[in-house]
Amino acid sequence: MKSTWSQLNSEIENCQKCSRLVAHCQKVATLKRKSYSDFDYWGKPVANFGKAPAQLLIIGLAPGAHGANRTGRMFTGDRSGDWLFGALYRAGFSNRADSRHTNDGLRLRNCVITNICHCAPPDNKPMRGELESCRPFLDETIRLVRPTIFLALGGLAWQAIVKIAIESNWLDDPKPRPKFGHAAKVELRPVCENAKTPHSEPESRRWLVGSYHPSQQNTFTGRLTEEMFDQVFKEINRLIRIESKS
Repeated sequence: MKSTWSQLNSEIENCQKCSRLVAHCQKVATLKRKSYSDFDYWGKPVANFGKAPAQLLIIGLAPGAHGANRTGRMFTGDRSGDWLFGALYRAGFSNRADSRHTNDGLRLRNCVITNICHCAPPDNKPMRGELESCRPFLDETIRLVRPTIFLALGGLAWQAIVKIAIESNWLDDPKPRPKFGHAAKVELRPVCENAKTPHSEPESRRWLVGSYHPSQQNTFTGRLTEEMFDQVFKEINRLIRIESKS
């Protein structure tokens, strides 16, 4: 798969690989939540949000059934999005602190948001085969974004990037593999833009950073606080400054 940014997002939106996910997205869009009964749901795979290239790539799990699956934009229209875009705004990665709908004027700065699964899954639990079907989209997203920082929201996103890093030779395969945790950080090996070109210059280092997902399960219980979330983005900005100077 070799695509432009717009082609990649179009391929994501038109994907029909996983019949269970396609059916679930359409079912949710038809039944709707009572409070959104007048809303015209998106009800299909949700494309990446932001513009490539960018130094920060945020990787979540999957669209929310009544958030991104309703609005058609990553982390838009639910409480998880309120937390994420509030933190992004405070850290300088977005022009506003909330994300309500696709025409609200929100723009990301030097940042792209993706998911390891682009369809809203039943019970918010994608199956292994469904994640494997979405994997080429993640690979192509990384190729086009060329991030300095990977921010994994949750353990499954963390595991996906660790696997890609090992397969791409950005990281040796240690035993045990790097463990997910809030504010966990792993330095990834520098890579060359074109390894076949003699004397090609290596890119700056890449970093994998972990954060608890800003789901209601985490934010309502205090497992993730606003201060904890902001600290992750402060560290990301610090790493970006370091790599920009190198």
